[in-house]
Amino acid sequence: MESLIEGITRRKTALKPIKITKRNPTTTISNHHDGGGGVSHDDDGVDNQYMIVSGEEEPLSPSARLFHEPNFNVHVIAIMGSKNPIDPRVAYEKLPQTLLKHHRFSSLQVVDDKNGGMKWVPTNVNLHDHIIIPTIPQTLESPDKFLQDYVYNLSKTSIDSSKPMWDLHLLNLKTSDAVAIGIFRIHHSLGDGTSLMSLLLACTRQISNPDAVPTIPTSKTKNSGWFSYYSSSSGGGGPWWRRWFMTVCMVFWLVWNTLVDVTCFMATAVFLTDTETPLKAPAGAEFTPRRFLHRTVSLDDMKLIKNAMNTTINDVALGVTQAGLSRYLDRRYGHGKEDESTISTEKKNNLPKKKIRLRSTLLVNIRPSSGIQALADMMEKDTEAKWGNSIGYVFLPFTIGIKDDPIDYIRDAKAMIDRKKLSLEALYTASIVDLVLKFFGIKASSMFARRIFSHTTLVFSNMVGPIEEIEFYGHTLEYLAPCCYGQPHGLMINLQSYVNKMTIVLSVDERIIPDPQKLLDDLEDSLKLIKEAVYAKGLVKDG
Repeated sequence: MESLIEGITRRKTALKPIKITKRNPTTTISNHHDGGGGVSHDDDGVDNQYMIVSGEEEPLSPSARLFHEPNFNVHVIAIMGSKNPIDPRVAYEKLPQTLLKHHRFSSLQVVDDKNGGMKWVPTNVNLHDHIIIPTIPQTLESPDKFLQDYVYNLSKTSIDSSKPMWDLHLLNLKTSDAVAIGIFRIHHSLGDGTSLMSLLLACTRQISNPDAVPTIPTSKTKNSGWFSYYSSSSGGGGPWWRRWFMTVCMVFWLVWNTLVDVTCFMATAVFLTDTETPLKAPAGAEFTPRRFLHRTVSLDDMKLIKNAMNTTINDVALGVTQAGLSRYLDRRYGHGKEDESTISTEKKNNLPKKKIRLRSTLLVNIRPSSGIQALADMMEKDTEAKWGNSIGYVFLPFTIGIKDDPIDYIRDAKAMIDRKKLSLEALYTASIVDLVLKFFGIKASSMFARRIFSHTTLVFSNMVGPIEEIEFYGHTLEYLAPCCYGQPHGLMINLQSYVNKMTIVLSVDERIIPDPQKLLDDLEDSLKLIKEAVYAKGLVKDG
C-alpha cells in the first residue's frame, strides 16, 4: 500500500522550508498528460523543476507560519465520492483554469534571506508532481478497506515543501457508496478549513445549472454576532426602556462571558486540562497516522429535530455528537464489568461519578472570508478575493452523561452555543496568540498552541455544504468528507452537509479509538433516538 503513495515524505521530521535563488526564466504551467511532464522555459541551462517566476511576493501570516512547526504540521484531507469514473485528463485540463489561478496553489513557501521569515513566491507548477494516480489491484476483497488503508498511509507522510503544498489523488475504485474517489490533500498553511472547502466548491457547478456555483445556506438575518442574538432572542421591539434594558444586559453578558472564556483559555494554556478519558490522546499524537472513516445520515432527520425544537442544525449536530460520545464512553468504561450488557440509565451507568471535563478546540478564522461566488470570479475573471489565516480559538465544552430523555442533549447543546454567541472569545484568543508570537517568537507560539490542543480532547466542526447536486470537472459528486491529520488530538469529528445528506467524518488515532466503527454506530443511533423522542413527545406530526 505504501508504495502507491508517490511524491510525499515522512512526517516525523520537521517541515523544513526551502531556500531558492530567484531566476527570471519564462515559465508555463506544465499540464501535459502523456509526456515527461517537463517545465517549459527558455534555454538558459537551468533544469530546476520548481523555479521562482515573476510575480508578487507576500509574507506568510503568523497563523500560516505556525503550521510549519513540527508539532503543528496539519494537513487537510477532502475525500470526494464520484458517481461516475474519473477521467484524469479532465483534471490536467481544468486545474490550470481554476485552482491554480489562486496564488497559494501556485506558490512556494520560501525562507526570506533578509529576515529569516517565510514568504509566498510564485512558481511554475508541474501537475505530474501534484496529480497522483495509484495502480489499484484488479481484485480486492474490500474496496472500502483499501480506501481506508490508502488514506491511512497518506497520513503517515507530509507534502514535499519544495513544491506548492497540495496534491490530488485519483482512484477509480468502486466502493460501497461511490464509483470513484478523488482525494485532495492540502497543507493547512494554505488556508483555514472553511476557506479551502469554499475554494474547492468554487471549482464545482450545479448539475441542474452548469453555469451556476453551488448554493450554500446562509443565516436569514444580515446581522451577526451578539447583536443578532439579542435581536432574535428579544424580538428587537417593545418600548424604548425595554430595548435599552435588554441592550445593557446583553453588553454585560458579552463582557462577562468573554472575560470567563479568555480566563479559561489562559488557564488551559498553563494548567487546566480535560479529564483523562479513553478519548484523550497522549503526548506525541500529532505524529501518529490517522484512520479516516465516514458515515452518511439523513439531513432531513436533523432538520425535523431542528424544527421541532425551534433550534439550529448546529445545535442538533452538537447534541447528537454529545449523545454519541456519551454512549461510546459508557461502553468503554463498562468493558469487562459483570453487568456490561445492562442497559445504562441516567442514574445507573458506567461513566465516572465525578463530572467529566471534555472539550473540543475549534479553530476560527476571524478574518471575513470570501464567498464561493467571489472565489469563482477570482479564478474566472482574475478579480480579487479575501484570503488568509487569522486564527482564533474557541472551546466547546461537551456534556457527557447518559440521559433518560435524549432531547436533553439538544437542550444542553443549544444552551452552550447560545452562550458562545455572547462572547468575543475568538477575537481575544487570536490577539493573545499574536502577542505571544510577537514577543517570544514562532517556537514559543507553537508550544503555546500545542498546550492548548493537548489540554483538550478533540476537534469538532460542522460545515455547511451545497443544497443541490454538484459536479466537479464533469464528475457528479456523491458525497464530501473533509477532515485533518497532524493535530495533537486523537479524535476529530467533522459533519459535512450535502443536498439532503449529512456525512459524519472521523479522523482517529487507532491507539486511542481502536473501534471507530462503533463510534460511528453510536453517533448514528443517537440521531435515531433523538428523532424517536421528538415523535414520542408529540413535537412533530408523523407524515
